[in-house]
Amino acid sequence: MPRVKRGTTRRDRRKKILKLASGFRATKSKLHRSAKESVQKALKYSMRDRRARKRDFRRLWIVRIGAAAKLNGISYSHLICGLKKSGVDLDRKILADMAVKEPEAFAKLAETAKHALAA
Repeated sequence: MPRVKRGTTRRDRRKKILKLASGFRATKSKLHRSAKESVQKALKYSMRDRRARKRDFRRLWIVRIGAAAKLNGISYSHLICGLKKSGVDLDRKILADMAVKEPEAFAKLAETAKHALAA
């Protein structure tokens, strides 16, 4: 059987895994097999949590908009419905930012929504 010369393929592959596992505790950052398992699990979690982060932020924005809407005498659902009827195209991220940083402008938007609902 002929001799196989791989060069540095095996070492490079292992070094890549160990580099990804740097910062892990104990043997998970030192031994290739346990590092490989930990890295695979960490990558799976990172994929899942990138999706979850989007949900968490949307939930936070809705809570902030709802609180500011209550201060202006309108519910969250009526505010969103009124803004859609009046043709205001602002997403929840911008609305939440306005509710926190510019309450006067948000109050005007709430009034616009109330008038659109009344009409």
